[in-house]
Amino acid sequence: MTFEEAHKEFIGRHLNLRKGERRGRLERGHRHGERLFCEKIWWELKGGFDDLHPEYEVTDWCGKSYFADFAYKVPGWKVTLLWEIKGFNSHVKEMDRNRFCGECRRELYLEALGFHVISIAYDDVESNPELIIAFMRMLLSRYETRKEPVLRSFFEENEVIRLAAGLARPIRPKDVEEHFGINHRTAVRLLKSLCTKGWLVPLMRGTGNRKVRYELTRAGMESMWRK
Repeated sequence: MTFEEAHKEFIGRHLNLRKGERRGRLERGHRHGERLFCEKIWWELKGGFDDLHPEYEVTDWCGKSYFADFAYKVPGWKVTLLWEIKGFNSHVKEMDRNRFCGECRRELYLEALGFHVISIAYDDVESNPELIIAFMRMLLSRYETRKEPVLRSFFEENEVIRLAAGLARPIRPKDVEEHFGINHRTAVRLLKSLCTKGWLVPLMRGTGNRKVRYELTRAGMESMWRK
């Protein structure tokens, strides 16, 4: 099935399930940016539209209906991710202080309800989809397992990469030891393995060129994203 066929079936199926304003909102709201997200991001990432819901209705703290561009109900998890495709003009250039505050309150309220709100710039969907797909793979990997069997080391190394990315400094063996609850030798082995694969680079200190810290490389991040 081509994207055009799958997308037409996807929207048609949701239109048939809706009435009134919910149907009208989908007819009016699923425009160029949303369609582009389906084509350049979701189709490339998933190859289909299972568990994705366009123009997903949620009630805000004032009792008013709010429609997220997309909701993804993660299979096997009680988790719903809300995707928002944001254009610069409508969400920044033309936004006043009251609208800005309202949007921040809404996102905080939705997070408090247990939703996860992810905003994506329209310009990135249009011009930089590979990077967005890479970030989304990283996000979804928290919930979705790979279909093919993988070694335990794959998960360990991915977790070290996540840890390194979350630090505002180079990662140390001690950071890995405390995070995993493992000994120093095992921590160093993991870090050296990632260096061999080009995901980390050792930083030398002192006249003895002692390796005590490791820095995450851009090439390494990109290599992980494309797995």
